[in-house]
Amino acid sequence: MRFRLLRRRLTISAPSMAIRSSLPWPLKWVLAALVLGFCAAIALWAFEFGKDLAGIDQGEKEQLAAVKIEAAKLREERDQAQSVANVSGINMATERATQEKLMQKVKQLEAENQSLSDDLGFFERLIPSTTTEALAIRGLQAEVQPSGQLKWQVLVVQSAKNPNEFKGKLDVTISGVLGGKPWMTSLPGGAQAIDVKQYRRLDGLIDLPAQVQVKTVIVKVMDNSASSAVRATQTLKL
Repeated sequence: MRFRLLRRRLTISAPSMAIRSSLPWPLKWVLAALVLGFCAAIALWAFEFGKDLAGIDQGEKEQLAAVKIEAAKLREERDQAQSVANVSGINMATERATQEKLMQKVKQLEAENQSLSDDLGFFERLIPSTTTEALAIRGLQAEVQPSGQLKWQVLVVQSAKNPNEFKGKLDVTISGVLGGKPWMTSLPGGAQAIDVKQYRRLDGLIDLPAQVQVKTVIVKVMDNSASSAVRATQTLKL
């Protein structure tokens, strides 16, 4: 009987037996996660250790340091170039302003030189014209300007023998042709008052109508008497 029982247990026909774990499944997942994390840490350590052994990480650090140095150098060069450009711009603006001032000064000097040349020519024409007359008109000039105006100038001279100051009037009369007909005009507002001690220079502009042809300019100096007697006169033909 005992032999049969022992043979049943030792043979294939023996009844099966199941062994169950006493750990709950949440704890099993925690243990599995810990094992996987530990394995990942070991793998990462092995990778980093391999990089250190191969010198790869050190090369990247050196390259990064070199790139940083090069970037700092380029920034410094850029700042220097920008500073030079700013200084150059300021210098150019200053030079332009100086050139403009010089050009204005040159134009002013040219205008003054032209005025002095005109005055010199004007007075040179008076040198041979010595007179003993009490009052005389010298150097009458008249010219039609591109603006359509007549520019005139004249010098009224009083003899040095006359110590008294002359007070009177000066009138300018212009005659010519307009539209095939005779045309004439004079100073706007009439004759102008003048006073002459030794000499007096006078000039002015008179507006002209379009298409007029100026032929003659006459200047008269009159006294302040009731009859406005003419004391001096001069005529210029254009």
